[in-house]
Amino acid sequence: MNVETNFTRHPDDLLSSDDYEMAAKNRRRKILIGAAIAVLLIAVLGARFLGGSGKPADAGDARRQAPRVTVIVPGAKEVESMVSATGSLAARRDMPVGVVGEGGMVRQVLVDAGSWVRQGQVLAIVDRQVQTQQAAALEAQIRVTDANARLAQNELDRAKALAERGFISKADIDRKTAQRDAAAAQLNVARAQLGESRARLGRLDIRAPSSGLLLTRNVEPGQVVSGGTGVLFRIAKDGEMEMRAQLAEADLAKLAVGRTAKITPVGTTISFAGRVWQMPPVIDPSTRQGMVRIALPYNTAIRPGGFASAMISAGVAKAPLLPESAVQSDEKGNYVYIIGEKNKVIRRDVKVGEVSDAGIIILAGLTGAERVVLTAGAFLNEGETVIPVSPKTN
Repeated sequence: MNVETNFTRHPDDLLSSDDYEMAAKNRRRKILIGAAIAVLLIAVLGARFLGGSGKPADAGDARRQAPRVTVIVPGAKEVESMVSATGSLAARRDMPVGVVGEGGMVRQVLVDAGSWVRQGQVLAIVDRQVQTQQAAALEAQIRVTDANARLAQNELDRAKALAERGFISKADIDRKTAQRDAAAAQLNVARAQLGESRARLGRLDIRAPSSGLLLTRNVEPGQVVSGGTGVLFRIAKDGEMEMRAQLAEADLAKLAVGRTAKITPVGTTISFAGRVWQMPPVIDPSTRQGMVRIALPYNTAIRPGGFASAMISAGVAKAPLLPESAVQSDEKGNYVYIIGEKNKVIRRDVKVGEVSDAGIIILAGLTGAERVVLTAGAFLNEGETVIPVSPKTN
């Protein structure tokens, strides 16, 4: 039987022991050469990364890797100093109107809230049937006493004529004179009572004490009113309004009567020109604040009881002016980044004033000599090293 056996031999199996040893030496040489080439490549790359000198990176290299930021030195410019405030709107002279007389049932209300009224205008009419009858009775009483007074005068005149001829005594003349004087006095009393009655009758009409805008109406026909009922109407005298702003002592020291202000009611973008008409005569010892009252002209957008913000002129002062891009804000308030020693980033809290097309007025926190980061402030961290550059000029 013939049996065929197939198998593969490794090439090294065909080599002699000398040849095998030579092949192993060649492999080791190749490995060493490859390792030397790798080390050389690493050295070349390291030298290039470190500046080609083989030395550690110096401070100049570190600066070349720091971010570049644009900075400005704002200086101090003459700007209008402003004091910001918030407060409530109110009538400059709020006039309450109530019952002047004895009152009664309201028969008619002639005006409504929002109406303009003139001084002395009737706002509401109270029932006057009883008072009218009393006045009529007093008028009749006057006629009676007037007749008695005339009769007493006539009797006195006749008595004087008889006394001249000796028919009556001097005592009769005195008695007739006293009767005439009593009748005249009774007539004067009746006339005074009628005048009082008419005055009471007139006070049943609830009238406007001054011209102005009717703010509220708290009475309806059929309601019984008296002196203890309270306020029936409220009138803003001449329609004049005001804003009442609470300010700290430091801000009050900057203001004076006559300073202009810009008032913006909440819920609207419309601003109204006002003027400080009263400074607080006292400071609240608990809050260290005082109320500044700013006069405003009438406008339908100015509603008493509403809330508003104000920018009050405090005169011209020197202050830094920054672009909006330089001012940041967070939960702690407004701030800017300035560049300090060794080009380190420093946070500086600031108090901002009015915002205009020219920029933002910095009321406190900067002198104007600092290097302020103009842009990219949101991407910086306090203490970070940067490369400050000046802004490009066109």
